[in-house]
Amino acid sequence: MKSINFKVAISAILLLFQAEVSASNVEREKRMADEIVDAILDGDAVFLTANDHEFLSIYTEAETDVVKGTAIILHGRGFHPDWQDAVNPMRVGLTESGWNTLSVQMPVLEKQAKYYDYLPLFPDAIPRIEAAIAYAREQMSGEQEKVVLIAHSCGAHMAMAWADVDSFESIDAYVGIGMGATDYKQPMKRPFPLDSIRVPVLDVYAENDYPAVLKMADDRLKLIKKAANDKSSQVIIEGADHYYVDKGDALTQAINRWLQTL
Repeated sequence: MKSINFKVAISAILLLFQAEVSASNVEREKRMADEIVDAILDGDAVFLTANDHEFLSIYTEAETDVVKGTAIILHGRGFHPDWQDAVNPMRVGLTESGWNTLSVQMPVLEKQAKYYDYLPLFPDAIPRIEAAIAYAREQMSGEQEKVVLIAHSCGAHMAMAWADVDSFESIDAYVGIGMGATDYKQPMKRPFPLDSIRVPVLDVYAENDYPAVLKMADDRLKLIKKAANDKSSQVIIEGADHYYVDKGDALTQAINRWLQTL
């Protein structure tokens, strides 16, 4: 009986802890949104809804007369949709080449949270991705326009969690940046399902990326080739680190070159 009571008490404590963590996540996300909205220089704040939760996205229209489609951008762990090093250069730079961009706020934890802390949050990302795709489709004005999903680091983990649940047929291409980034002694539980993604895939990683990302590069490429889409490719950004500090433009240019092949 004491053992049962002890387990019940522990379960209650864990549930309380999880509730507190969830509440703090929402508060941090709201604080970031409040700060970002006032600082947006390019694009417009768009608040989407998933599971009754309103979250920030930044929509930026293409600067060209002919629009190729919309690129949905998912940021890395703990960041936001206007993150200066990788996300802002992409969400602004791609508009110069005919792409609308929709940069999405993904679920966040406290700053010290590690990869394994984020695993339970991955399912929360799925309805956000679906809401972003639906919004992107609503903005379409031509049948030739495409929807591309671009995900960096933890955003790529979240995109792959969505791949396990939904079909990539709802998008036209996928770009994964820094795929496989985790933390020390926190390996991935299973490989990315890249071999089952039939749409074109671009695997981007940095020359000075995290060891796990570099180590798995060959395996990722094998899985991509197994999917047998001749437009899929892998590219390395020379001189860059995982966060693309001062290399955001080079990252954007590499992605844009590949998008032109679609």
